[in-house]
Amino acid sequence: MSPTVLVVDDDPAFRDLATRLLTAWGYQVVGGAGSVADALAQATSLRPEAAVVDVGLPDGSGFDLTAGLLALPWSIRVVLISADPDPAFEATARRLGARGFLPKDQLAGAALHELMTDADSPW
Repeated sequence: MSPTVLVVDDDPAFRDLATRLLTAWGYQVVGGAGSVADALAQATSLRPEAAVVDVGLPDGSGFDLTAGLLALPWSIRVVLISADPDPAFEATARRLGARGFLPKDQLAGAALHELMTDADSPW
């Protein structure tokens, strides 16, 4: 069975692009959200195994959302993304418990897949 993913970005065109990319890599995108509130509601109902989360959202930050997702009663892998390649985002993402951070212009490379998997993963 394909790993399930929630894509969170306030730009619908980017959500579509990320969904197509993840689907081509064999992931099952089960939802797409444009805000922290919508993402938490979808995550609660859909129970994805992973989430790709934009740092900048209209009702809060992707960092806040990451904390909320990781507090859910099941294991979820979070990868933060942003159009701003601020090097501090990586450290913040890791400190919060996310798998890591990736600038959006690197989304199509192997780095996203590597962040969403690890040696112990059945993916």
